[in-house]
Amino acid sequence: MIDYTHILKDSGLVASDAAGQVGGSDKIVDLGAGMVEGHLVIDVTAIEIASNDEFYDIQLQGSSKSDFADTFEVLASVKLGAQEVIGGDQDSTAGRYMVPFRTEKNGTTYQYVRAYTDVDGTIATGVNFSAYLSK
Repeated sequence: MIDYTHILKDSGLVASDAAGQVGGSDKIVDLGAGMVEGHLVIDVTAIEIASNDEFYDIQLQGSSKSDFADTFEVLASVKLGAQEVIGGDQDSTAGRYMVPFRTEKNGTTYQYVRAYTDVDGTIATGVNFSAYLSK
C-alpha cells in the first residue's frame, strides 16, 4: 500500500538534473521533527545506456528548510547507468530498487525530504521512474 502523501516522484522521464515532481510540481514531504527510518522505493520502467557513459544518481535529500533553500544532505542514493560508469560488470536495468534511509545524519535530523536525480553523460532519452517512501 502506498500513502499518496509519501509519493516523491510520479512516473516520468528524467533527462537532466531535477527534483522529483508529482502532478507537475516539485514534491517536498514533511516527515516531522523526529528521526524517521524507512525505505526509498524506486520503480524504474526504462533506462537509457546506449552511449555507455550514462549515469543517474537518484537521491533522497533531506533539509531542515521546507524549501531546501540553504542546506540539504543526501540521506540515501541509488547509482544507475552504464557499467563503464557505475562499475561492476552489468548495466543497470529496469526494476524495483529499495534503499534504506533515516532522516538523521551526524546528529542532525532533517524534517523535509525530496527525491532528486543527478544526471550525467550523453543523454538522449534518460531514465523513467517513480519514487515513494515506505516503512
